[in-house]
Amino acid sequence: MSRRKNKTYRSRTNAALKNEVDGPDKYRPLLSGEDYACLEASLQKPLEPALRINPLKVDPHLALEDWKERYAWQVRNVPYCDAGWWVTHSPTPISQTIEHRMGFYYIQDAASMLPVELFNWQAADRPLVLDMAASPGGKTTHLVSKTADQGLVMANDSSHSRITALRLVLQAWGATSSVVTSFPGEKFGDWFPETFDLVLLDAPCSMHNLRSTESHPVRSISDKERASLAVRQARLLASAFITVKPGGQVVYSTCTLAPEEDEAVLQALLDRFPGVGRVENVQRRLPVPAPGLSSYGSKIFDPQVQQAARLWPHLYDTSGFFAALITKLESVELPVQSSPSRPLEKTGLERLAGREENLLERQLIDQYGYNLSASLEMHNLSLWKRGPVIFAIPNLFLQHFRNFPFEAAGLLLGEQTLQDFQLSHEWVARFGMFFTQGRYCLPEETIPAWLRGEDIHGLSSAGFSPGRMVIVVDRQGRLLGRGKLQVQRIKNLLPRRLV
Repeated sequence: MSRRKNKTYRSRTNAALKNEVDGPDKYRPLLSGEDYACLEASLQKPLEPALRINPLKVDPHLALEDWKERYAWQVRNVPYCDAGWWVTHSPTPISQTIEHRMGFYYIQDAASMLPVELFNWQAADRPLVLDMAASPGGKTTHLVSKTADQGLVMANDSSHSRITALRLVLQAWGATSSVVTSFPGEKFGDWFPETFDLVLLDAPCSMHNLRSTESHPVRSISDKERASLAVRQARLLASAFITVKPGGQVVYSTCTLAPEEDEAVLQALLDRFPGVGRVENVQRRLPVPAPGLSSYGSKIFDPQVQQAARLWPHLYDTSGFFAALITKLESVELPVQSSPSRPLEKTGLERLAGREENLLERQLIDQYGYNLSASLEMHNLSLWKRGPVIFAIPNLFLQHFRNFPFEAAGLLLGEQTLQDFQLSHEWVARFGMFFTQGRYCLPEETIPAWLRGEDIHGLSSAGFSPGRMVIVVDRQGRLLGRGKLQVQRIKNLLPRRLV
């Protein structure tokens, strides 16, 4: 066959494969005629944008009312997530507000808000949480919020190229309780058996959710590739199950509707650990039932599998999604392997001395009326420095995983300069609500230029010493970042990525 004919053949084959695999017709046998008609109708409508409010930085109810008025939004609550809202009408994109850039909310498909909501958070007190395949970090921020930023969330992703995106999302959220690692998720069960209270596995998948978006384009996939994905998903889920404590919980989720990657993977776990795990009934969390499948082709699933959630797009006007909550009933005896080790001292970090910490606390009280020690105590953090840069690192990580190699830990507090201590943008955005001094109110007419990253000229610095860093707000007290006061000018310190 000539190269041109071969290329044409492959193109036709790929097109046929796309029609067969990617379209809703693949799932017609799994639905009633009425439901299938509803599914097709739903796919003709665009997805409404949705957001999840950051309770670490704002009061969700007060903030939402403010944003509705400020931006002329019309909203509708995501029924299984109190902090989740569809924005059904907005004159401008919801990604273009200063609140989004400051991490006051995260834009997320409503279906992706389900997995974290499934855990029994009432029983969780400063839990150890593992997000096994975390990047880009949306669900990780949800985990941090549900712990009130007072446990430990280990955000792991095996792809090192995706770590930067994960770090930036957690920084923007203001997470102090998170640690970022990059290892194969399959190894955590060997390294840390029965260690975590909660484990989220939002597994790498084919992403066949029947909704093609810019970030998740639907693509064709061969049977061989899907089978390979399912094998890896089963290994990851087994690792997640092993690393959770007896009585702890695992959530397994995917953004695909392919049963081979959903119910079949859940069944593989039940087969491997018979009687040790229980799939919880999550239907009571949903106003509209969305049960898992009882069978697929010739495969009959354990009745427990139906207690998972299969979100067809027409049920909630979301992308297709699958999620299951699994409780570990008893211990599993398996061999333990030594985890990688890197002493904390070899990272260049050293604990901030008590005298230095006391001096820093006095500086922040004097300049901003901010009680740093109260934040450190509430979130169980300790201060570590690398040269002039100071980080707040979760003590739970140091207690349980001190020598485990990490990519990032806690939140950057700031940097000591020759003149004073410069708080980081991330710390100000996270804790600025507690600052009672050192606030500078920008005139309303200058705010558009400020949000473009411009310095503002012709302003008085009365009451402040030249070179002083200030917390910039508007007349309503809305946080606009940091600035440095100079003669007749305020220098814009918004990070470049935000302007």
